[in-house]
Amino acid sequence: MQRIAIMGTIILAVTACDAAPSEPAAPPATQAIASATPAPAVPTPSPAPAGAARTVEVENALFDFNYSYPAPVGAIPGLKALLDGRLDKDRAELEATARKDQAEAAKDGYPYRAHSSGTKWQVVTDLPRWLSLSAEMYEYSGGAHGMTFFDSLLWDREAGVSHAPADLFTSKAALSRVLREPFCAALDKERAKRRGEPVNRNSGDQFDECIDPVESTLILGSSNGRTFDKIGVLVAPYAAGSYAEGTFDLTLPVTQAVLAAVKPEFRDAFSAR
Repeated sequence: MQRIAIMGTIILAVTACDAAPSEPAAPPATQAIASATPAPAVPTPSPAPAGAARTVEVENALFDFNYSYPAPVGAIPGLKALLDGRLDKDRAELEATARKDQAEAAKDGYPYRAHSSGTKWQVVTDLPRWLSLSAEMYEYSGGAHGMTFFDSLLWDREAGVSHAPADLFTSKAALSRVLREPFCAALDKERAKRRGEPVNRNSGDQFDECIDPVESTLILGSSNGRTFDKIGVLVAPYAAGSYAEGTFDLTLPVTQAVLAAVKPEFRDAFSAR
C-alpha cells in the first residue's frame, strides 16, 4: 500500500491499505479580513439521518471547517454518535481559537488570516465483525502553511466499542519490534525514490534516520474480506523527511511474527499473508 502524499512526509489506510488517503491540497489561500470586525455567530450543523453519510462544510471570514464520514459509519449508531461528537468538538474548538486569534490580531494591529480544519474519514476495510477507518486531517491557523495529519479507528460490531489498531496487540513495543525492520526498509526505499539517491541512516541527518512505525498512524486492512492481513503506516510531515517530501503511506503484510504479537482474544481477526 504505497500511496503517498506530501507534507514534509505527511499527509497508511490499509484500504488506504485498501484505499489510501488522497494527496493533501495545497494550503488554502489565507484571507486577510478586517480584524476589528467580529464574525457573526456560526450555527451548529444539523445532524445527518441515521444510516447516511455526513458532510459538514462551514466557510466564512472567520474559519473554514470541513468534516465528513461515509455511509457505513452512519449505519452504526454507536460509531455515528462517536464521530458526530468529534465533529461538534472540532468545530467548536476551531471557532473558539479563531475568535481568540482574530481578537488578538485586532488588538495588535495586523491582518487576521482565516483558520481552517478538515477531516475526511474513509473505510479502510469492512469485515463481518470489524469496520476499519482512517482519517486524513488538515489544520491551518494563520502561519506559513497548514499541516496534514492522520487518525484511525476500529469499530467492533460484536462489542459495540471502538479501538485504536494498536489495542489489538499485546503492546506497542511488541508490535514495533516485529514491524520495525520491514517498515524501515520500505521507508528507505520510498525516500530514496523521492530524493534520487540512497538513504544513509548514519549520516547524522534526522531525516535519514528511521522512525518507530508505531508512533505514526496505524491502519488495519484486508485483501481477503475476512481477516486483517495488512498493516498500513501513515507517516505525517516532518516525521521521516522534509516538508517538501510529503507524507508516506506504507503497507506491510501480517506475518507469523506479527500474529505472535496479537492479543489472544483478537487472534481470529488476523491471518498471515
